[in-house]
Amino acid sequence: MTPEQIELLAVRRVKAKMGWFFHAAIYVVVNLFLMAGAMFHGKYWHFFPLIGWGLGLAIHGAVVWFKSSITGYELRERMIAKERAALTS
Repeated sequence: MTPEQIELLAVRRVKAKMGWFFHAAIYVVVNLFLMAGAMFHGKYWHFFPLIGWGLGLAIHGAVVWFKSSITGYELRERMIAKERAALTS
């Protein structure tokens, strides 16, 4: 990889991680409000969005933090190269 590609990949990874942190912060804030509203009325319905959204947050985190060595950038570049080869032959 060239230094420019490494820089681009580093920036993309940082953006992905910051996106996850933002997602997690919104998850906490919104679910605290939902929990407070539900508990105020003596109900426990807030567990459903908590669990459902929590699953989505966990999947998002797994993709960001534990993804394979094939990054989106590398995969995209390989696909473009394959299409170029198919068009030129």
